Amino acid sequence: MMRTRPLKVALLGCGVVGSEVARIMTTHAADLTARIGAPVELAGVAVRRPGRPRPGVPEHLVTTDATELVKRDGIDVVVEVIGGIEPARGLLLSAMEHGASVVSANKALLAQDGAVLHAAAAGAGVDLYYEAAVAGAIPLIRPLRESLAGDKVNRVLGIVNGTTNFILDKMDSTGAGYSEALEEATALGYAEADPTADVEGFDAAAKAAILAGIAFHTRVTAADVYREGITEVTAADIQSARRMGCVVKLLAICERSRDGRSVTARVHPAMIPLSHPLASVREAYNAVFVEAEAAGRLMFYGPGAGGSPTASAVLGDLVAVCRNKIAGATGPGESAYAELPARPMGDVVTRYHVSLDVADRAGVLAQVAMVFAEHGVSIDTVRQQGRDGDASLVVVTHRATDAALSATVDKLRTLDSVRDVASIMRVEGE
Repeated sequence: MMRTRPLKVALLGCGVVGSEVARIMTTHAADLTARIGAPVELAGVAVRRPGRPRPGVPEHLVTTDATELVKRDGIDVVVEVIGGIEPARGLLLSAMEHGASVVSANKALLAQDGAVLHAAAAGAGVDLYYEAAVAGAIPLIRPLRESLAGDKVNRVLGIVNGTTNFILDKMDSTGAGYSEALEEATALGYAEADPTADVEGFDAAAKAAILAGIAFHTRVTAADVYREGITEVTAADIQSARRMGCVVKLLAICERSRDGRSVTARVHPAMIPLSHPLASVREAYNAVFVEAEAAGRLMFYGPGAGGSPTASAVLGDLVAVCRNKIAGATGPGESAYAELPARPMGDVVTRYHVSLDVADRAGVLAQVAMVFAEHGVSIDTVRQQGRDGDASLVVVTHRATDAALSATVDKLRTLDSVRDVASIMRVEGE
């Protein structure tokens, strides 16, 4: 039986994503009603600048008083797409205190204060959904929270930032340097005027924290995630990767330790083989690999950002939350029973590509190899090319800890024969 009283929705933010949410709610109103089992009514839209034109949003719904809106009687769901920590945090806590369920796309807030928000939702008996916080339109959070709830996830590996993937893809396909590729990404709207959050890995690190927490049933915050951006990746690194049959990607990697007693979460550039499915992810697309004990390897692929894709994820959550409201139930909350500690990056084991500028004379290779051996880092391959008294020496290691590799590099820097450690990059995906 169709419920006649509409479910009232408060929208916080009406930018690129928020305006698309409002548009879809209006244009697809009949379909949403049929899918939910009740009408959905946009009750108010909180904005910072009320004078801007917002096609499709009735002027009487626009307000600058977000606090009043989330506390308003009869609000069933609050959709938050403003981003940042405050005032979003306070507004969502207030909304839940007043009985509203929450749909959020706020990765930074969830990565920092997810435990607080989940506790508030549980205490108030409301929902907290956030599919749009990671990888845009790609269904990822709900499969991890629900579809794989009976399985054991061991690893999540993926490209979760479209801006950096676009830049690295252009560097690989055109031979451009980092600055040129960033300039093109900015001109096309893939990069913000201030691209720091993307290119320094903050955006991907927040998403990695959310994914690791859900996948491993433990609390992981952005502070637990090791982070490197792509600003130091050079055209020479891209060329070295191609010579190895690899491509460079900014990866978010979340892993359960082999003994099952700890987890790691990290974001950094890495070389991956061209044979790996992630190597073919081009331009601003995202893709995430999930490795589970029973399900095996699953790949999720699609547009990871943008108004319409992100709004699609928001509306999917809105439908689920509204259905729960009608049923008088709530969906899955936080699952952090495992309480696994996050291991430091120094304990992480992986392969490395180390490029050295050395003196082109006899015995240098043996000297460099001895340093690797002293620190227990086994060498897989070496490539040396001389030029006018200097040489380029590229060493690819077998698997070693980050701490051992760091100690090796520190010792290499002290050798008279080593002019410079030109670059260090991890090798993943094998």
